[in-house]
Amino acid sequence: MHILLVEDDPSTATYATNGFTQAGHVVDVIEDGKEAMIQCMQTQYDVLVVDRMLPSMDGLSLLKAIRAAGIKTPAIFLTAVSGVDDRVAGLEAGGDDYLTKPFAFSELLARVNALGRRPAESVEQTNMQVADLHMDLLKRTVKRGDVDIDLQPREFVLLEVLMRNAGRVVSKTMLLEQVWDFHFDPKTSVVETHISRLRGKIDKPFEVPLLHTIRNIGYSLHAPR
Repeated sequence: MHILLVEDDPSTATYATNGFTQAGHVVDVIEDGKEAMIQCMQTQYDVLVVDRMLPSMDGLSLLKAIRAAGIKTPAIFLTAVSGVDDRVAGLEAGGDDYLTKPFAFSELLARVNALGRRPAESVEQTNMQVADLHMDLLKRTVKRGDVDIDLQPREFVLLEVLMRNAGRVVSKTMLLEQVWDFHFDPKTSVVETHISRLRGKIDKPFEVPLLHTIRNIGYSLHAPR
């Protein structure tokens, strides 16, 4: 998953970032509330981890601002502010979960993973397109230009995840969770094998490649830039 950690305490930020990275997630860290708000407007994240006490704009105001802008990314408050009224205020501001400091990283990771598995609250797409690659979810068909592409069921789901995240990097961890429902590393090359098969069908017969490997991070489906 791609996580935005909004935290102005360096030791907490380093501790959490190392843990998320070791768990296979990609983490951006911002210590300023206003900068985080701008970043949320420009980049689509899978989960936000937000402190309440921040420079420039506090965490409550940050969540209220991005919710008002229509951004529905799941968010968990990670904060030392621990009263019942404080937790209620965090949830009413747009937070989906609330964890108080000091915290166990294993609990934070479990909560973040749970939020990342939640379906997005949006109108369900039935047709998707990246460049000349088209997917019809109702008919379960895929075309590139005028050429029909025959995909196996798992390949279809894999391509669907990549197309829903077109232009963004999708990590191996995300693919394991969303395509195979693995919430652990099976220590196999199942992702790489299926990516290779998918690339052989949607890219190799055509002049312009759309499926790109981002070394040591994951994969991205996008038109040439």
